[in-house]
Amino acid sequence: MGPPPSGSSGWAAGGVTFAGVLLLVNGGLNILQGISAIAKDDVYTRVNDYVYRINLTGWGWILLILGAIAVVTGWGILKDAGWARITGIVLASLSMLFQFMFLPYAPIWSVILLAIDVFIIWALATYRPDRPR
Repeated sequence: MGPPPSGSSGWAAGGVTFAGVLLLVNGGLNILQGISAIAKDDVYTRVNDYVYRINLTGWGWILLILGAIAVVTGWGILKDAGWARITGIVLASLSMLFQFMFLPYAPIWSVILLAIDVFIIWALATYRPDRPR
């Protein structure tokens, strides 16, 4: 394996592949989380006095759609598609926002996914592939 592309650290060069895999996995987990919220509203505890209240079925659909798009984007990142890096940053940012709002329903799970999203954003934002001239 040669040196990392100019303009990016070795961590970012290897991290972008890992970010693609994480987006695939994170998307799959969001799909499963969304399906469980849609199929059985009683899987998660009810939170009555939370600022960001939404029906759990609504959360389920949001997570399901976001997860499906994340899986496609993760695949695009692994295939080195140019559109996938920016889309991945946007999706990880949205995922962070939605996981933050999902904190009272599954706090430990949401914090883990928040940390994964931070790494995805960092890896995709700092990676600078060599462009042919």
